[in-house]
Amino acid sequence: MATRPATTDEKRTHRVRPLTAKDLDAVVAIDALLEGQVRRRYFERRLAAATRAPELHAQLAIDENGALAGCVLARVLEGEFGRSEPAMRLEVIGVKRPAQGRGIGAALGAALEDEARRRSIRELRTAASWRQHRMLRFLDHGGWSLGRNQVLDCAIDAGGPATPRDAPATASGEEPRGDPNDYSAAHANDFEALARDVVDLRVLRPQDLEAVARLDRRITGRDRSAYLSHALAEAAEGFAVRASFAAWVDGAIAGYMMARLDLGDFGRTAPVAILDTIGVDPRHGRQGIGRALLSQLFVNLAALRAERVETVLSHANLDLLAFFVRAGFRSSDRLAFVKRLD
Repeated sequence: MATRPATTDEKRTHRVRPLTAKDLDAVVAIDALLEGQVRRRYFERRLAAATRAPELHAQLAIDENGALAGCVLARVLEGEFGRSEPAMRLEVIGVKRPAQGRGIGAALGAALEDEARRRSIRELRTAASWRQHRMLRFLDHGGWSLGRNQVLDCAIDAGGPATPRDAPATASGEEPRGDPNDYSAAHANDFEALARDVVDLRVLRPQDLEAVARLDRRITGRDRSAYLSHALAEAAEGFAVRASFAAWVDGAIAGYMMARLDLGDFGRTAPVAILDTIGVDPRHGRQGIGRALLSQLFVNLAALRAERVETVLSHANLDLLAFFVRAGFRSSDRLAFVKRLD
């Protein structure tokens, strides 16, 4: 019986494996061709963070005939955005152009799902702009659905609560450098007076963990100390640019905010900060602490040249939604997507 020669496609072999530091150059090259910008520093940070804390990251590669053809990077969500159940957030997926159209993206998606199941995680999440048609098609074909959460954002240079009189927050004991604030001015506004005269704002430090976790339990009714510990360690060890603050009243932490600036996630090339968590002690409610924290966040991020702040809210959290809307946040052009795993 005659047999036909194997086609080129049939001769190709694929292998899914963990992404390693040795893949950095190939990953950066693939991403640069797809996004039109070199983001080496972003991938260096992500690979280093995954090496330090592999339980919080999923980074997979797929080889075609022994050469890297695509990769996927995801982060484990612990307590961000008020979550009570773990999830895995897809942040980067890319296939080199010559290998596109051969099912490699779908294979990477399936491998990520298998990795999530192995960790007993039953939900994948991501976000994409409605203008990212290629990504939307990928999510549609992969069985993703629109999530019920809402993505909000605000430009840092306009519409936000920061004012030119505010100064970047410093760690406890530090002297502000070149503080140009003049609160004797006749027209100082409430944000300025509150942030300067009523609330002592400081950069969160690892030694603040116990106090923040205790306050967080009082607010949420859950123990998120592992998430808070990981976030503080990530900043302290230099694996992410964090902008996280505590508000002190009468010598105790009365509020906290945790945000992250990581150029590159979700395929973005503009520097966007993600606001993960904000909380205010109910005993100090309606004192403007949340507004002061948000104002300081905008000032510090402006110094880091971030362009926007983004957060994700449950559609049912009306009080927090109203807070952000009053602060100038609006619906983003990015949509939240979710995929439940069997």
